[in-house]
Amino acid sequence: MPTNKLHIISFDVPYPPDYGGAIDVYYKIKALHNAGAEIYLHCFAYGRQPSLALQSLCKEVWYYPRKTGVAGMSLSLPYIVNSRRSEALLQRLMSINAPILFEGIHSTYYINHPALAGRKKAIRAHNIEGEYYKLLAAKEPNMLKRAYYNIEATFANKYERNVNADIWLPLSMEDEKHFSQLHPKAKHQFIAPFHPYSSVETLLGSGTYCLYHGNLSHPENIEAALFLTNEVFNYIDTPLIIAGRQPDNRIANAIASKAHCKLIANPDEATMQQLITDAHIHILPTFQQSGMKLKLLYALFKGRHIVANKEMLYGTGLHDACHIATDANSFKQQIQALMQQPFAATDIEKRSSLLAQNYNNDKNAAAILTWLQG
Repeated sequence: MPTNKLHIISFDVPYPPDYGGAIDVYYKIKALHNAGAEIYLHCFAYGRQPSLALQSLCKEVWYYPRKTGVAGMSLSLPYIVNSRRSEALLQRLMSINAPILFEGIHSTYYINHPALAGRKKAIRAHNIEGEYYKLLAAKEPNMLKRAYYNIEATFANKYERNVNADIWLPLSMEDEKHFSQLHPKAKHQFIAPFHPYSSVETLLGSGTYCLYHGNLSHPENIEAALFLTNEVFNYIDTPLIIAGRQPDNRIANAIASKAHCKLIANPDEATMQQLITDAHIHILPTFQQSGMKLKLLYALFKGRHIVANKEMLYGTGLHDACHIATDANSFKQQIQALMQQPFAATDIEKRSSLLAQNYNNDKNAAAILTWLQG
């Protein structure tokens, strides 16, 4: 019998939506609520507080402490999974008969539990976690952290092969191919990341600077920021702003000697949105081909020109909305050419048409509910 009830198990408290995973979860909840879903939200908490904003979108919200440190370790399961278990969670899943949406494999500790047999189960795959941790290990200078990442990669690869869901909802087209091969009997549907925008809000005309933004303590973003400061903007005088949370000292040191480069540490949401809107070019390199980068969507909905590499656009279907660069020299060439080119109304029309195909929150929420009620 069709139902609008839905359990969502989140790996973290998704409010405030101030990083990639939380952004996708929060705006998905909001879109599903607007589409009529009765949401029972379960959050694993470790440092973030309960939120009234979530309460207003859900029938019930429960919080469970994550089992960190030794309590979260296992000799067979990934730490990201084993540390997110709670008997209270299982009891609530059993007591309310509704489909279950697991956010990431992180939240799937109980997915194969016999008490939940017969339930519809969906996994929102945020990454191919084994590949993600392998890439983190390759970039980690600390020996102990590198060992942890390698162990987690091994466990995650094994776990992803054995976890069972009725449908996988990856946020990347390439990840959809991966999980389709891994689990050929399940259904698979690419659902793009959820985001704060209902339409393209880009300003026409020109800005005066380039922008790179993100969590500046994350190894992937540190590498990208250092690439820009040391290999691209070291040779051109176009103004560059790097903005984001908890910037690594290496970024601050690299920028210190460059008068045309500026670091904005821990900007509030209003400041970050203004930086995104006013920039003339968003510079988006990455050297980690995994998942979907929310900074790209923010730039597409609010920013002007975008210069990105193929790794940033991997699995997005958004190549036609961006200018492609392959190395430091092509980044420099694209930047110098685009600084002379105002953003036009035709650019907005092209971008809006492309985003409407897969990146519409209401359309994607309806697709999830169609599966639930099918």
